[in-house]
Amino acid sequence: MKIGSVSEDKKFEKRIAITPEIAKKYINLGFEIILAENYGSHLGFQDNHFEEYGAKIIKDEAGLIKNSNIILQLGLLSDEKISYLKENQALIGIFDTHKNKKKLENLSKKKVNIFSLELLPRTTRAQSMDILSSQANLAGYKAVIESFAKFEKAIPMMMTAAGTVPAAKVLVVGAGVAGLQAIATAKRMGAIVFATDVRMASKEQVESLGAKFLVVEGSENLETKGGYAKEASEDFKTKQEELLTETLKKIDIVICTALIPGKKAPLIIKDKMIDIMQPGSVIYDLAALQGGNSAYTKVNEIVEKNGIKILGDSNILNKLPTSASTLYAKNLYNFVVNLYDKKNDKININLEDEIIKATLVK
Repeated sequence: MKIGSVSEDKKFEKRIAITPEIAKKYINLGFEIILAENYGSHLGFQDNHFEEYGAKIIKDEAGLIKNSNIILQLGLLSDEKISYLKENQALIGIFDTHKNKKKLENLSKKKVNIFSLELLPRTTRAQSMDILSSQANLAGYKAVIESFAKFEKAIPMMMTAAGTVPAAKVLVVGAGVAGLQAIATAKRMGAIVFATDVRMASKEQVESLGAKFLVVEGSENLETKGGYAKEASEDFKTKQEELLTETLKKIDIVICTALIPGKKAPLIIKDKMIDIMQPGSVIYDLAALQGGNSAYTKVNEIVEKNGIKILGDSNILNKLPTSASTLYAKNLYNFVVNLYDKKNDKININLEDEIIKATLVK
């Protein structure tokens, strides 16, 4: 069985799907690893780092794709590279099934087995493969670092002979994996942290990290069976808006992380809320690519409104590509191990396995 991976377009995606350490693990299982030339060199993983574990490096990406049984990627291949795929191959990655629905349907018709790992069920057995959690964890951390770098005041309280510098106040909107890591990071750096989420189950987690959970009066538990947030009612949105408007008067930094799978990000920080924030405040919008949680958000731009900076990247993980690749490669490895029938040396698409059934794109 051959596992292959080709380079992503590095202007948009610096992460890789196989690191040297993980290549070694695949080879120890009996797989052959084939990678494109200079596959990980931009991260400091030179070709010889892979070769010393037994991986093969080749220049011909078309031949690599055609001859691999399993192809591991971050995003969907280009149209040209997609044309090289053939029947019974497995393509595994994060393929944004809502955005790329037509392309994925056409690939399925070609009998290419596509597994999109953002569709993983939230179960204990799937945790080691959970790419959304591993990547969101890093995104939450980096969002805080990026925000603090743009904030032109000290973060922790400092008592000096010349006077006291107050601690920065941070509001985290959305207390999923990214939000909880943002809370933990901001607290470690000495900020006073507040958080809000539509899922009442988040309250205990937020408070365990030392942050204050903002409770919307008469709030409902807006959580799906899969553990994701679902869209709030208009009444909830109105009450949340009133609470946030009052809170934002004293907030220095806002980290927005609220997403609804398959839908446009909810607009939570509205223009009139930004108008009452203190000049010098910073909003980092992790939902920028999905439309943004904040008014005025523009992807890969810093927008200034009344002295307030609003920013959001198309792919914040490009700023932590080595750490992100390490975790992502491990997630993929665990998924492939679950998919692989070692005894018969083949891919076993067992639709009674909830992990395989949920991630297989039809």
